[in-house]
Amino acid sequence: MGITPIIEWIAEHYGHRYAPNSRETIRRHSIHQFMDAGLVIYNADAPHRAVNSPKAGYQLTPEAVELLRSYGTRAWPAALETYLALKPGLAGRYAAARETSQVPVHIPGGMTIQLSPGAHSELIRDIVESFASTHTPGARLIYVGDTGSKIGFFDEKALSDLGVTVDRHGKMPDVVLHDRHRNWMILAESVTSHGPVNAKRHRELRELFAGSKIGLVYVTAFPNRKTMAKYLSDLAWETEVWVASDPTHLIHFNGDRFLGPHD
Repeated sequence: MGITPIIEWIAEHYGHRYAPNSRETIRRHSIHQFMDAGLVIYNADAPHRAVNSPKAGYQLTPEAVELLRSYGTRAWPAALETYLALKPGLAGRYAAARETSQVPVHIPGGMTIQLSPGAHSELIRDIVESFASTHTPGARLIYVGDTGSKIGFFDEKALSDLGVTVDRHGKMPDVVLHDRHRNWMILAESVTSHGPVNAKRHRELRELFAGSKIGLVYVTAFPNRKTMAKYLSDLAWETEVWVASDPTHLIHFNGDRFLGPHD
């Protein structure tokens, strides 16, 4: 059951209705603690399901079900004692299962970060590992977004040194790179189901990075050309398109030049 159905269930059975904007609070301040305690499993039926999938959901662990069913009976004290003894191992076991479903991303310098599971994160990994090495070799990684934690990696000082201080409420692109050789800032969006650099997003990013001391390059990344075809009519001029299935090529929506910033 997802967070919204949980809210609806509480309203029906307990007569208390939480506001729709309470979803994130319930997720972070209740459900996550249940997961840490080994009471709840996330996406038990499909551990690799993306965090932002509409099918994402939580369910009680078998051990928690057995414990709760003993409540109010003579077996409860012994069942509780047994559960509490098992709890650290249970929490660790389920946390390890979540860990194995994450997407590892190798970033320059030998560091590895873990992103939430899903096609969106896999494409972000391809941008960092394949696009960057092919089209901006030696680029410095500044930012990587994550659908689960919102931020997977952020070198805030590096961005500030380039003249950009980002409001935490501003919607960052999925990947930000500093091409130090050409002194460009690459703003890349990972698109598997939504979010290409269309005219509106182009304007948002231009405003968000208005303080940049260097030129801005806008890139929309797709996993394959079939996905790209769905968004061709939406893509903004003066942007670039990269397709992970054809990593050595770029498609230029620039008109007057190839890869590079526009004044």
